[in-house]
Amino acid sequence: MSYQLFIGLRYLKAKRKQTFISVITFISIIGIMVGVTALIVVLSVMHGFEETLKEKILGLNAHVVVVGFGNGIGDYDTLAETVRTVEGVKGASPFTYSQAMLSGGKGSTGAVIRGLDPATVADVTVLPERIIEGSMEGIEIGFGETRKVDKTTAPKTKGDEKHGIKATLPGIIIGSELSKSIGVEVGERLNVISPMGTMTPAGPVPRMTSFTVTGIFEFGMYEYDSSMAFVSIENAQKFFRLGDTVSGIEVKIDDIYAAEKIADDILLAIKGNHWTRTWMEMNRNLFSALKLEKVAMFIILTLIVLVAALNIISTLIMVVMEKNRDIAILKSLGATSSGIMRIFMIEGLVIGFTGTLLGTIAGITMAMNLEGIVSIVEQTFNFKVLPPSVYYIDKLPSEVEPLTVLIIVAISVSISFLATVYPSYQASRLNPVEGLRYE
Repeated sequence: MSYQLFIGLRYLKAKRKQTFISVITFISIIGIMVGVTALIVVLSVMHGFEETLKEKILGLNAHVVVVGFGNGIGDYDTLAETVRTVEGVKGASPFTYSQAMLSGGKGSTGAVIRGLDPATVADVTVLPERIIEGSMEGIEIGFGETRKVDKTTAPKTKGDEKHGIKATLPGIIIGSELSKSIGVEVGERLNVISPMGTMTPAGPVPRMTSFTVTGIFEFGMYEYDSSMAFVSIENAQKFFRLGDTVSGIEVKIDDIYAAEKIADDILLAIKGNHWTRTWMEMNRNLFSALKLEKVAMFIILTLIVLVAALNIISTLIMVVMEKNRDIAILKSLGATSSGIMRIFMIEGLVIGFTGTLLGTIAGITMAMNLEGIVSIVEQTFNFKVLPPSVYYIDKLPSEVEPLTVLIIVAISVSISFLATVYPSYQASRLNPVEGLRYE
């Protein structure tokens, strides 16, 4: 062990009369620890929030959407087959997009009605996996269809029954929050009212028809769970009078970050009056705001580490003032100015590294168990940290990103190192004659 390392570590152990310096050293370590912990936890939460939000958005919405100019897209089955041949495309499915009023037993509310193809929807979204009650069976039943029924069993939907034949209602899948707000469950009737009504001599009359709730989905994202419903494409075309057209083609791809390139390849393949939108374009403002907020929080919380580094400066200055005699003796014995400087830089770096190490351990531990910690806090104080009606998600996500942790550690150690330069330089300039004059 070099004498610089030996003496630097020795100075960390305060004598009885230097207890105050020892307390300052401890405070410096705690300050850096708190700063690093806060950085890791906050950035892990923001990274987890971004990834969770991305997962939920892309779970329901496609990576690329192909839409047509004017009144929708015709011959959509052929177009979808062409899109599936493009390299990098995993699946394609047609859809319609309309707005309507839903009315149930306890109320009514506006909602987005999306028409989907039951045969291909699983290729582009996770909707079938998120159905918590009922199923997608029955969604393809058309208007006015009939089926044989067993008179010994009670029917799930109301209708005229004659000679063992029952008129059935088309199926619809709604969100869990939407189900609660209008008071309908699986198997019950739901009225759908279109604002684009039929013109009569008395004026426009809204179109209304009844559906049977065949399933209830839950994405864990309040905006979707409270305002979306799904029907088959055929039923959406008939009810909203779309003819034989759809709003567009949803496309799922292998690499979500290659969406722009694949979108261009799709346009070259279909060669028509169409245009595309990627998930990045459709959610640009949201993810840009998240990125900006992440950078801002990083800068703000780094100031905590910087403040703790100021404690290192004050600690080393006090140690240098206390150790004037020791420095003078070392120089008299042949120690160089660079050697003296290294003694105090080692002391400051040990403080910074210790605080960084403790902060990293504490930060990663808290970030990886944050959901449980939040759950305990909610149960103890009986309040919701993330009310689903306010936030996009219903729980606080946290995902530790190794690269971010390495950057935080590097910045913390670097700030600690820079904090040692001035006090160490001042110590190296001490004249041994001045240090021993009054000894």
